[in-house]
Amino acid sequence: MMMEMEWPSCLDEYEKLVIRMNTPRVVIDNGACSTATLVKVDSARRYGNLLEAVQILTDINLSIKKAYVSSDGRWFMDVFHVTDQNGEKLTDDTVIRYLEQSLGTTHYRRNEAFNGATTALELTGTDRVGLLSEVFAVLADLQCDVVEAKIWTHNGRIASLIYVKDCNSGSPIEDRQKIDIIVARLRSVLKGDNDIRSAKTSVSMAVTHTERRLHQMMFADRDYERKAILKSNAADSPGVTVQNCAERGYSVVYVQCKDRTKLLFDVIFTLTDMEYVVFHATINTAEERAYLEFYIRHSDGTPISSEPERQRVIQCLQAAIQRRASEGVRLELCTVDRPGLLADVMRTFRENGLNVTRAEISTARDMARNVFYVTDAVGNAADPKTIESVRQRIGLSELTVKEVASSCDQATEREEQTVGVGGAVLFTLGSMVRRNLYNLGLIKSCS
Repeated sequence: MMMEMEWPSCLDEYEKLVIRMNTPRVVIDNGACSTATLVKVDSARRYGNLLEAVQILTDINLSIKKAYVSSDGRWFMDVFHVTDQNGEKLTDDTVIRYLEQSLGTTHYRRNEAFNGATTALELTGTDRVGLLSEVFAVLADLQCDVVEAKIWTHNGRIASLIYVKDCNSGSPIEDRQKIDIIVARLRSVLKGDNDIRSAKTSVSMAVTHTERRLHQMMFADRDYERKAILKSNAADSPGVTVQNCAERGYSVVYVQCKDRTKLLFDVIFTLTDMEYVVFHATINTAEERAYLEFYIRHSDGTPISSEPERQRVIQCLQAAIQRRASEGVRLELCTVDRPGLLADVMRTFRENGLNVTRAEISTARDMARNVFYVTDAVGNAADPKTIESVRQRIGLSELTVKEVASSCDQATEREEQTVGVGGAVLFTLGSMVRRNLYNLGLIKSCS
């Protein structure tokens, strides 16, 4: 399925040729693989193209089961094997047309429904039980209506991007005096008694991609250098190795970890934000494990040049993967939105000794649809009796238990060990052979 391009009548043939050469060509193929839809993109390589393609796929919650990235000079071909949230091939014509149009542009930017209609609050600081309860209590007290929010925690740090509007007018908060009050009170909450220097609060009206920004906030906070405070599942820690391929002038990054939604986006964004360019890559998933390899260079064409730099890449990739690898019980709240709802819910969590490790807040048509991952105060699995008590207070039909994440897995499930460096090298050689055969058309892409 190839998208058709319509040309303005004013363009001559040379201009059409230039546009065609610099516009990605997109093919959506449902026939080549029995278990996934193939999305193929090829065009002139531009720094950030791969990230934008992966972002488009993950923003609509598609799961990337396999991927092949190949760059030859300034030309590239990306092939993604994707499924929908139910693990099925893509059949919705609306989704297919969206992918063709979005991937077929040279500059993609996500359009958030709430951009321009809200004020963005950025918060970073030391995580602690009850912190979010205090944050949302302050916002409720200051008549701030939370439209959307995402909160990540990692290694004892917290980063949050909260989109708010004025409760009374329904408009973005633009009054400088009120903004100063909001910032001051939130910074006071974040500082607490032990975070005088690193707690930060800022306000922005700029359009941004929430998850990109959260990664940047935590990276700037240097969460990758800190040690975890709460208990975590060590068996699920990502395995990352970095080696130099001297004869080809690349650095080779191997990642092995538990597979999850948006994993590839988190890794690609981190490499791109650190100013590395991915020239070749192979991504594969099997039995809930993900195996990723990347041939990278600096944007100036040089490979990783020192041991400290190599260690920093490893630390940053591990942190990027762990930030979204939620631990705890997943609770979903679906109820009619009202002023102070989040403050009440978070207070109930705090009063029952539950710590929120990650949260996604959204509202649509006066309905609040929120997701919380919770553990006990030290990072252990929350007591089921405590969860039921919280549900009784908030509402059994409104607050439901959806899944138990990694910190609550059984010990037998935590015994999986990642493959060593030798296994990673064998995986790389096999991937290179498969990729070359595929590019030559000698095998099908899903074989």
